[in-house]
Amino acid sequence: MNERADKLVTKPLVWMGDSLEAVRDFPPPVKDEIGFALYQAQNGKKHVNAKPMKGLGSGVFEIISDCRSDTFRAVYTVKLGDKIYVLHAFQKKSKSGIATPQPDIHLIKQRLKRAVDLHSEQGN
Repeated sequence: MNERADKLVTKPLVWMGDSLEAVRDFPPPVKDEIGFALYQAQNGKKHVNAKPMKGLGSGVFEIISDCRSDTFRAVYTVKLGDKIYVLHAFQKKSKSGIATPQPDIHLIKQRLKRAVDLHSEQGN
């Protein structure tokens, strides 16, 4: 094994709510892109389509993946110690604007709070 491979530390994923089931239902190209983006996050990197999510503080990112005429998103946080928490995954239904719909923002905030609580409960 080379020296660089020895230093690679892959952070585990923690799927919040139904985020894993949602990703499993995405079209194959979207699953591949989101899966690779999360793999990069697990290894301390940022995928080209992962952007900071505004209004949720630093360390919360959104992956945007387009397939055909649909847009899919996955939101995760890297700010909680040695784990990547996948907070929400969904297909954007709104045809107007690029903003994340308010019900999704509300759910992301709830799950982020729960992830922070879980992280604290585990003594981190």
